[in-house]
Amino acid sequence: MSELTALANPWRADVIADFARSELFERTFQEGMELVEETAAYLDGGGRQESKRLDRNAALAYAAESMRLTTRLMQVASWLLVQRAVREGDMPAEAACEDRYRLGAEVARRPSDASVGLLPGGLADLMDRSERLFERVRHLDKRMYVESAEENAPNPVLSQFDRLRDAFGAA
Repeated sequence: MSELTALANPWRADVIADFARSELFERTFQEGMELVEETAAYLDGGGRQESKRLDRNAALAYAAESMRLTTRLMQVASWLLVQRAVREGDMPAEAACEDRYRLGAEVARRPSDASVGLLPGGLADLMDRSERLFERVRHLDKRMYVESAEENAPNPVLSQFDRLRDAFGAA
């Protein structure tokens, strides 16, 4: 069991469940799923055609950035699907606190503007939008799971005083 799960309490479970039922979640979920679909359509269609016309360096940048893009979006989609599972009662809010459901490490940022300038506009637009969505979801994840766990964590100094008082029988 992760530290976050161990720190889960009914208050946090309520916050998580309330978010999953919120309009903010619904809008974020809709935007995320639409961006996943749009990206898949682009990479399988127009993007594939555009990438064939790129020179070697631009084609390498395209391949790297399209992988970062899909990885970023899959992390966001996974996080959103966990929140939906909480909303629909398929997963208890406490389970959503587990580390395995947290948003993954940040996907490496895009290369320099010079490299991005070599990429097709469609890919660059999807990269920008996915980065903004990732940052918003990361903020939500941090606020709901990390910061609320830290707020509810016992104070380590007070814990040590409690242990000393217990050991020495002080009142």
